[in-house]
Amino acid sequence: MNLIHNFTEGFKNYDKMRGIIYILAMLVVLGCNDESGVKVLRGQAFGTTYQIQYYGHPLAQTVAVGVDSVVRRVNASISTYQDNSLISAINRGETHIKVDSTFLAVFNLSREVYNNTDRYFDPTVGILRNAYGFGQNRALEVLSGAVLDSLCLRVGLDKVSLDSSGGITKMYPEIYLDFNAIGKGYGIDLIGLHLESLGVTDYLVELGGEIRVKGTNRTKQKSWTIGIEAPSQNENERIIARTLELDNQSMASSGNYRKFRVDSLTGFRFVHTIDPLTCSAEQSNVTSATVLAATCAEADAYATAFMAMGLERSVKVLETQKHLAAYLTYIDQDQHTRWYATMGLEERLGY
Repeated sequence: MNLIHNFTEGFKNYDKMRGIIYILAMLVVLGCNDESGVKVLRGQAFGTTYQIQYYGHPLAQTVAVGVDSVVRRVNASISTYQDNSLISAINRGETHIKVDSTFLAVFNLSREVYNNTDRYFDPTVGILRNAYGFGQNRALEVLSGAVLDSLCLRVGLDKVSLDSSGGITKMYPEIYLDFNAIGKGYGIDLIGLHLESLGVTDYLVELGGEIRVKGTNRTKQKSWTIGIEAPSQNENERIIARTLELDNQSMASSGNYRKFRVDSLTGFRFVHTIDPLTCSAEQSNVTSATVLAATCAEADAYATAFMAMGLERSVKVLETQKHLAAYLTYIDQDQHTRWYATMGLEERLGY
């Protein structure tokens, strides 16, 4: 995935995307007079909030224009919440659609993670997310075995292909692509590349709890320090379980402890991570997954996959994907909360 090429192409097409409807909150510039020269931008993007801290001379307005361009570009390509996006047109079954560089990059990385996780990371679970009530559509009132079997036939990224001209083919027209589990991370990477294109060497981008850092925190003259939350089902409770220093890395976390839906008739709790192999929305023994990688898109995708895979399968993947680091919390056979960290990460987490 050539992020730098894709980022440059996005700015070339900026004027073409100005007509896309997107409301971006006004950025607030804070701390510009700090002795260390840190600048802080805050705003809203991809349905959540973000904060950017950086050191250097670029004007906040220049950074803001680039962030706005990134958000517009990603939404125009892969946002299922925009009716006029490329992915929405593809999901409606429109033909003769040619994908752009953003879609191509996200699709190719998705396919790579799909293969590396034995199909547990699968963007075609969108049809199931909608059925369970975690997407844009209202949940199906009846989710019988027969209904799930029918939906499962429409799941599998190997049932979607791209040709050399950028055309897309689906084995079944009902296949619903959903890149929400990787798109936010990809957007964060593009924001980071925007900062780097302006000569920024020390920055932190945080969006919806996912993070990309470069260089150091000059104010504290040390690496950027990140907090990892402890699993909790209390929406208002935020407890930092561990802190971690990041060095030119990205980090993404996923958890089911707050994201679930309770069926009003049966009382059954459906979690938002769906097993694409069984098509069930039941909790695996992994309660949270935090992944460190070179890009936030990759960290985002693997964290989602580990939630569905459970501990044993996740550990096997981590043993083959040596470039990843991960911290997983899980429930053991005695219903006790335990943790697992890849080699070398235990010390960094203070264990």
